[in-house]
Amino acid sequence: MLKDAAVEKNWKTTAQLLIKPQVLTMLFLGFSAGIPFSLIFSSLSLWLNEAGITKSMVTYFSWAGLAFSFKFLWAPLVDRIPVPFLTQWLGRRRGWLLTAQFMVIGSIIFMGSINPLSSEQALVIMALAAVALGFSAATQDIVIDAYRIEVADVSIQGVLSSTYFTGYRVAMIVSGAGALYLAGYLGSSKESYDYDAWQTTYYVMAAVMLIGIVTTLVIREPENLQPLKTQYTNAQYVRFLLFFAACVVVLIYSYLATAEMIANWKLAMSNFFGNKPLANFIGETSQLIFAAIGVIVFGFIINKVGLMERQLVRENYWLPVKDFFSRYGLKLSILLLVFVGFYRISDIVLGVIALVFYQDLGFTKAEIATVSKTFGVVMMIIGSFIGGIFSIRFGVIRVLMAGSILIILTNLLFMVLAHVGDDIAMLYLVISADNLAAGIATAAFLAFLASITNVSFTAVQYAIFSSLMTLIPKIIGGYSGSMVDNIGYSNFFLVASLMGVPVLYLIVLLNKHLTLKENGEVAKQSSK
Repeated sequence: MLKDAAVEKNWKTTAQLLIKPQVLTMLFLGFSAGIPFSLIFSSLSLWLNEAGITKSMVTYFSWAGLAFSFKFLWAPLVDRIPVPFLTQWLGRRRGWLLTAQFMVIGSIIFMGSINPLSSEQALVIMALAAVALGFSAATQDIVIDAYRIEVADVSIQGVLSSTYFTGYRVAMIVSGAGALYLAGYLGSSKESYDYDAWQTTYYVMAAVMLIGIVTTLVIREPENLQPLKTQYTNAQYVRFLLFFAACVVVLIYSYLATAEMIANWKLAMSNFFGNKPLANFIGETSQLIFAAIGVIVFGFIINKVGLMERQLVRENYWLPVKDFFSRYGLKLSILLLVFVGFYRISDIVLGVIALVFYQDLGFTKAEIATVSKTFGVVMMIIGSFIGGIFSIRFGVIRVLMAGSILIILTNLLFMVLAHVGDDIAMLYLVISADNLAAGIATAAFLAFLASITNVSFTAVQYAIFSSLMTLIPKIIGGYSGSMVDNIGYSNFFLVASLMGVPVLYLIVLLNKHLTLKENGEVAKQSSK
């Protein structure tokens, strides 16, 4: 029997949680967090495509997505450094949240102000604007994640996660399908590109972000927010910020400086192994490692000459990691990190190739947009509410197990769709089941991440977890196209489903070593 000791509540009591102020707040903050995502990726890609930008140039904008995978690097700055005036006026979380939201609005307006065809430099400037939007949106995510964990007891994090997830997905429809519809209504199309239409569209999306700003001004600071144990001078905070900025510059320079060497390596390895994707993966990983080594060497030198704010670096980068390993011990901490890194591997790896699969089966773009991007999102929202309520009613661990099993089974339905082919009814069935399962699993998983986060280090620890949960699946997902080319869609979907089987064993191990208390906190079980 699973040992998740969640509070037993009747259905009426559980449903009443949906109207709690903290829960409704997360709906609007989730909306604010979801607006930038499509404006960086899908909507922007279509804008550039209508402008006649080549696909190879469009990949230039993939840099914008790096911010979401590496946001844990500047989470300590968001957690520690006060925002002049705003921190005193609104508090630590709301001050940074309002700052991030204004940064998002400014970046969206910046992007909308650039016609990619106006000059040769315009595309480079737009790429920088997209990176700025990615950084701003990731910063907003850091603050909202911390706020969500601190604003209410961990026992209702499942409902908070589901409402946040709902707001996020609704916003993606607004900034995705809504933006595309608006740009088309204003006169831009593949046959007749109109920059003014896209400019107006992005300006409207910037105005929509005012919903988030109003929410930030209305809500209160979390009561569970832990006060900073140590106060520093403004000069010390500035040196800490400058040190971080210098590390970013060194990272970028080291990465670019090795680009030519790595390109030669990838070519040589591709010829040697006869496998270009593998050679690219090894080369790009090596390039990141070289860049990281450059930052480490730089930090070592700065530390030796006494220019580093050692105590600030220790408190913000070392102590959150030390706290996690101290609470759970080395073995259990590794188990938790492995689980976080692999729980969503099955659905993320499959999701990378899903749209291409639908297109290869013969479904039109309109059908894919209607079924996958609209109907599918609605089903995922329903799933997230089910996952959130069930997490409270039956316990997070039970729902994690159920969600994982459902993902494995629904992924197998894609094998059936591959056999049936261009059948719209079957497409609705598969996407309904897949998104419902993903919503249930995601809501429970976000609640679990909140339960293993120490409120003393909320921003940093949760940023690490949320980055880790997509990093490994995305890396493996990069090979999904090559896998399909080699083994076909049906076998690929079987492999994607089997990837989720070890996760079931990880949940059993976690259930053996962890207990979710009635207050929602995670406790390490005593050794037997």
